Amino acid sequence: MTICYDLRFPALYRALAESGASFLTVPSAFTRKTGEAHWHTLLRARAIENGCFVFAAAQGGMHENKRETYGHSLIVAPWGEVLAEGGTEPGVFMARIDPAKVEAARKAVPSLQHGRRFSVADPKGGPEHLHLVRGSA
Repeated sequence: MTICYDLRFPALYRALAESGASFLTVPSAFTRKTGEAHWHTLLRARAIENGCFVFAAAQGGMHENKRETYGHSLIVAPWGEVLAEGGTEPGVFMARIDPAKVEAARKAVPSLQHGRRFSVADPKGGPEHLHLVRGSA
């Protein structure tokens, strides 16, 4: 399980997938503005990058403190398809999940198989300083 701010750190989700996670959960309270701009894109990217299902419950609507949250809870499949989406009002929705789709997505996408990790030898250097981390495939 992760939380909304974690969504901006793809390495966390890769580590979870490499540790065997097939399902990622991201309960969130994105503001309306950032939710409209980033919510769907980031959730779909995390599903695609890792060949995982993503379950993202999200608060929506206007709150007592005048904070407005985006809502739009999502269930995303490993290829990035949105299987179910909520709105801003409270509710329940479901989707049929086939765990075999995780393995199929991971086999079909070479980047999910090679396990390569990269590091920057000189943070101020250019792309020529990008190297494989020792011990990775």
